[in-house]
Amino acid sequence: MEFSLWYLGLAAVFGLFMAWGIGANDVANAMATSVGSKALTIKQAILVAAVFEFAGAFLAGGQVTSTIRKGIIDASAVEGNPELLIFGMLAALLSAAVWLLIASRRGWPVSTTHSIVGAIVGFAVVGIGVDSVYWSKVSTIAASWVVSPLLSGFLAFFIFMSVQKLILATKDPLKNARKYVPVYIFAVGFILALVTMLKGLKHIGLDLSYFQSFIVAIVSGLTTMSIGLIAIKRIKIDPDAESEFRFANVERIFGVLMVFTACGMAFAHGSNDVANAVGPVAAIVSIVNTGVVAQQSSLATWILLLGAVGIVLGLATYGWRVIRTVGKNITELTPSRGFAAELAAASTVVIASGTGLPISTTHTLVGAVLGVGIARGIGALNLRVVRNIMLSWIITLPAGGILAIIFFFLLKGIFYNGPVV
Repeated sequence: MEFSLWYLGLAAVFGLFMAWGIGANDVANAMATSVGSKALTIKQAILVAAVFEFAGAFLAGGQVTSTIRKGIIDASAVEGNPELLIFGMLAALLSAAVWLLIASRRGWPVSTTHSIVGAIVGFAVVGIGVDSVYWSKVSTIAASWVVSPLLSGFLAFFIFMSVQKLILATKDPLKNARKYVPVYIFAVGFILALVTMLKGLKHIGLDLSYFQSFIVAIVSGLTTMSIGLIAIKRIKIDPDAESEFRFANVERIFGVLMVFTACGMAFAHGSNDVANAVGPVAAIVSIVNTGVVAQQSSLATWILLLGAVGIVLGLATYGWRVIRTVGKNITELTPSRGFAAELAAASTVVIASGTGLPISTTHTLVGAVLGVGIARGIGALNLRVVRNIMLSWIITLPAGGILAIIFFFLLKGIFYNGPVV
């Protein structure tokens, strides 16, 4: 190809930009409840995310990725003209990244998956043809706008209600916290291990059966519970703190939980969502090297490294804006409330992995935070912030699509010398 080096260079730059957007917007969701509940400071959250997101993205981000993210367009439609797919993937990366920049600046927690899906659909409609899009797949993804926040909100509501019934609403909350929090710690270890098994490590050849994953998750839960018990025993109880807030010491115990959930969710997120940035890059590199459009592309180490570095940079520079929205502006969070939201979100991801339901981690966590707020009464929610978040979700797909169409024609005008399609 005449402009091969240009294509590779632009793919690297746009891929890094997209990964930055994932870090600025999506990663903030994994950290938001921990920061909002004051279990971690913003600096600690960035450090935890930097380590575990990078590890998840680089170690478990995948050796092979689908050429067309989420399988929403027919790759065979461009077999005779692979350069069109290069322009489309470049346009999709740039448009999704630009939209994530806009959303992150305003503190909107939008879906990076929906951003890239909207962008791919946009270029495919104008660049290849309406028939090249698997519209049933797109409609299923759109349906997840409703399904994922409702499911996670429902779970978060009942998890937090169990915390209230078993611990907070009892005569001796501290005693019951020491009794029941280890059970919750086991649940966190178990669920997050399942998330990792089903969403992450299968990419590196550790393709375990559901039964094997279940056994590993049980062992992980027991190990996590043991570590948690040691950490809880080391917590210094301050009786004076309870004069200002009755549950001050109880929330310290739940703070231990939040550290576990933050680490686990960051790793699982990095292993899964880095594909939104590196998938299109891998597709472009594969086409440039072979001249053929394939359904799957191998992932070079430098591409995974590009995605991992971009994610960490995005969180460190802009992530605080979305963290503030999800962790502080929707409803007031404490460690016990944040834990309920995180566990519900992780559980929803596991359910989705097992059933093949396409979901957004963003929608899932926001739904869980809403569920915790509703458990305290509708007045505990900032409905103006909730409305703005819902509107940002609705416009994400069309925004990605429109931007992709503009960038597709720009790139095609600059580089394309082939036959008119």
